Amino acid sequence: MTGRRTSRARGAAREHAALRYAAIYAGLAPFILIALFPVAWMTITAFKHERDLYSMQFPLWFNLPPTLKHFDLLFTQTWFGIWVLNTALVSIGAVGITLLVTIPAAYALARLNLPGAESAGIAMFMTYLVPPIVLFLPLAPVVAKLGLSDSWWALVVLYPTFTIPFCTWFLTGFLRALPGELEEAAWLDGCGRVGGIARIVLPASLPGIATTAAFAFSLSMQEYLYAVIFASPVDQKVISVGLPTMLIRGDVFFWGALMAAALLVAIPTAVAFHLVLDRLLLGLTGAVAR
Repeated sequence: MTGRRTSRARGAAREHAALRYAAIYAGLAPFILIALFPVAWMTITAFKHERDLYSMQFPLWFNLPPTLKHFDLLFTQTWFGIWVLNTALVSIGAVGITLLVTIPAAYALARLNLPGAESAGIAMFMTYLVPPIVLFLPLAPVVAKLGLSDSWWALVVLYPTFTIPFCTWFLTGFLRALPGELEEAAWLDGCGRVGGIARIVLPASLPGIATTAAFAFSLSMQEYLYAVIFASPVDQKVISVGLPTMLIRGDVFFWGALMAAALLVAIPTAVAFHLVLDRLLLGLTGAVAR
């Protein structure tokens, strides 16, 4: 009898768990559909014929056979490959400069007990809120004196002006959450200030650093104003400027090519973010790497 009761209890527990998971997934289903709908629409549009794009038939499927015409247009009639390379170089360069400045600045504000450190952090974040359109006028002479006008190198220099304040503020909060005993243990083991940072603080801060780099990368990729002003030659443009200027002509939108470009850019970006997703989640929740 006891065995039968135990098996019944286990069966009831399994049924309860199955119902609970089914309810959870049923509740999440609408949000998943909302999140995936733009991706599905973008993918279908990228492979549709132009006639099919404006067809009044069922829009979420192919009424004509799929085509690679839009991808061919991207690589044969635009500078898409060059724009992708420029965007990658600009974003990587901006992220590198941002991390070189942000990590020591955030450590100083968070761990050295400097007078006025909290006010300095808030003031630094407030500079991020200044609209770029206000800053590009004083920055233009700087770019000209550096000889970087009409070059994507100007963007590598300019993008850290808005990535560093935000990322410093963000990383400062993360470093403040690290236990002070970590550094004290390193000092007891004979590490100096630099050794403790390199061997203890930085490895423990990897989630915050990864999140900071992801934010800086995203901000650099989506920026438009500086890119359209300081990198206007066609071979110096980045994706955020090149695609709309080449594929939007008056009231004519090359939707298939635009969606094809968006798909090609989104896939590697999504894969890269997925590779550091665990670090990002730890960074956003303020957890410490183990």
